[in-house]
Amino acid sequence: MTEQLRIVVVAPDLAADGDAHAALQAERSRALRIGLLENGFNLVATLPGDMFLGERLAQLQPDLVIVDAESEARDALEHVVMATREAPRPIVMFTNDEDTRHVKDALAAGVTAYIVAGLAPQRIRPILEVALARFAHEQALRTELAQARTALHERKTIDRAKGLLMQRQGLTEQQAYERLRRAAMDRGLRLAEVAQRMLDAADLLG
Repeated sequence: MTEQLRIVVVAPDLAADGDAHAALQAERSRALRIGLLENGFNLVATLPGDMFLGERLAQLQPDLVIVDAESEARDALEHVVMATREAPRPIVMFTNDEDTRHVKDALAAGVTAYIVAGLAPQRIRPILEVALARFAHEQALRTELAQARTALHERKTIDRAKGLLMQRQGLTEQQAYERLRRAAMDRGLRLAEVAQRMLDAADLLG
């Protein structure tokens, strides 16, 4: 339900700048915020991309972060990426910068979607919906990969524990497995946890 999303916009503070470029960017940022509100999104704050951004995002807990920045505001993107490292969330970057090097750098840094120009209100909702879907897909892949790595590590731990029992107590592989399984059931622990404790104890005893 995109209408319920809590969105934070990160944009440079242009109040002190008086040149024409700053005025155009300020107008673009204003159009973005108006577009979000017109599409029914919950715009909870507009923040500068400074060293305090991580703390502010932790307090606000947005569902999605929009970076509205030009090439001179790359620090804002860096602060956003650092601030969302512990609690990943979709990051959408709106910019007029068409330099492909910046596109690649931004995507490599963790930006979910990089949108060059074109802030018509009717484009905002589909852009954010695609970004959310992509983020969810990537998070699912990361979770699946982490689970596969954990399962592989646990399997290796169990195999090492079985090998230790087979070597020191003359058990067959099946007997060693059954010994570990019974110990896990008796202690209310997972098989991998019992195996790791056995290996730790063996290391201590030499």
